[in-house]
Amino acid sequence: MNFIALIGALALTYYKPHQKLDWLQEIFSPFANLLERNFNGGNRLQGLTAWILTVFAPSLLIGIVYYILLEINAILGIIFGVAILYFTLRLSQFGPRAEQIIAALRNRNIDEARILLANWEKVETDNLNTAQIAKLGIETTLTRAHYGLFAPIFWFVILGPAGALLYRLSHIVTMEWQPNEATPFNQLARKIFSWLNWPPSFVTAGSFAIVGDFEDAVYCWRAQAESWPDKALGMILASGAGALGVRIGEPLPLKGVLVFRPEIGLGDEADADYLRSAVGLVWRVLVLMIGLLLLLTFAHWLGQ
Repeated sequence: MNFIALIGALALTYYKPHQKLDWLQEIFSPFANLLERNFNGGNRLQGLTAWILTVFAPSLLIGIVYYILLEINAILGIIFGVAILYFTLRLSQFGPRAEQIIAALRNRNIDEARILLANWEKVETDNLNTAQIAKLGIETTLTRAHYGLFAPIFWFVILGPAGALLYRLSHIVTMEWQPNEATPFNQLARKIFSWLNWPPSFVTAGSFAIVGDFEDAVYCWRAQAESWPDKALGMILASGAGALGVRIGEPLPLKGVLVFRPEIGLGDEADADYLRSAVGLVWRVLVLMIGLLLLLTFAHWLGQ
């Protein structure tokens, strides 16, 4: 049933793409911020209570409804699962936005490329050159594909629609609850998300290596991932850059300051062609995951 629901949700998202950058975050953020304002008294217990109400309770409710519907009628359960995944997965976002940046770079319209990247990544891009725009576009493509697609699919396979929703809501609260400052209130939410994010990070990084340049991906993963501030994201970016044969990371001029970032990857400097290759890499990983889930589904059916 999970395989059918996933295919249905991906097809619906592809043929009827989201108009918003992230429907789920836009709908959920006001509720998360409301609970933070009312519960944030500066201690961990209040953070735990807010996390349970904001993340765990909605995910548990979705899980209960999903399995009740499956017991009543499998088709009802599948339709419900498709609906939840449609608002949870972000298949329609990374590809079209990256393609718009690629077109602007190939037309040598760097100002348009800067605006497109700024609207997508929400960073200041006025001082970025062509290579830096392509580099940041590759990083954004790989990162958003993981957080919005591969990791939710991983938890969907494990726990059904509730797992995908649990992951996405956990990620959203870490972005909404004082993301630039570690506090007793948000400490637990950050820790839980790091636990939820660690297993699918290995899957994403490993998948990049399988569908790309395996040797370079594994080398970059082992040699460079630890240099990135977020170790899980470092695995993903290092493996992805190695799989593509491109250099990303490196210092960037952001907000008038040269921000240090370690160099990740091997090979040539980033350009529009490598950004397009990053989109292709994501699609190949998605096909790989669907194929593996199909094999698991067949194995389950044969074992019954």
